[in-house]
Amino acid sequence: MQHLRPNPTPRRALATAAMAALLFAAPLAAQEEGADEATPAAPEIAGLETFEVDSAAHTEDDVDYPQDPPAGGPHNPVWQSCGFYEAPVRPEHAVHSQEHGAVWITFRPGLPERELTLLERLVERNEYVLVSPYPEQAEPVVVSAWGAQLRLEEATDERLRAFVRAYAGNGPELGAPCDGGTDETLALPAASPVASPVASPVASPIA
Repeated sequence: MQHLRPNPTPRRALATAAMAALLFAAPLAAQEEGADEATPAAPEIAGLETFEVDSAAHTEDDVDYPQDPPAGGPHNPVWQSCGFYEAPVRPEHAVHSQEHGAVWITFRPGLPERELTLLERLVERNEYVLVSPYPEQAEPVVVSAWGAQLRLEEATDERLRAFVRAYAGNGPELGAPCDGGTDETLALPAASPVASPVASPVASPIA
């Protein structure tokens, strides 16, 4: 009697398919395990402060922020268009801009004109920079992003540019615009020194 051996082809095909599935799944598993490591670490900038931001909720109310100027948190549903402003802007609008990746540079009124010119140039070169006076701050210049802040004695400090390079365009909502928002400004307090004159009252955002 002739004994027929089972055809090995189906088993070999199944084994090959199983091996291919394992090889395909391994890179995907590695990507999933490393997903939490994609968040970049804070840059090494002397004096840099970083914060945990607990909420990104929308609100139309005034917010009492833990940092002054703010560096992230609940904010107005409308963001502040990036650009250079001679008058203060509402913090709740600016914080929404930070969520979109804006670096908010605030200066104490009375900053020398040459430093204001440097800040204007930063705005011209980067669409994610927002500059405005902030009469309440103690330091001449403060640079703030979502969850990060740097206090400076002058706008010529090279750390300001390092901060902008690290954080501009890198907010929680990557790719969100920093134009097309509000251009609303607030009045400077009567007791505040007037900022040195610049080219225009409010410059349009640089696209």
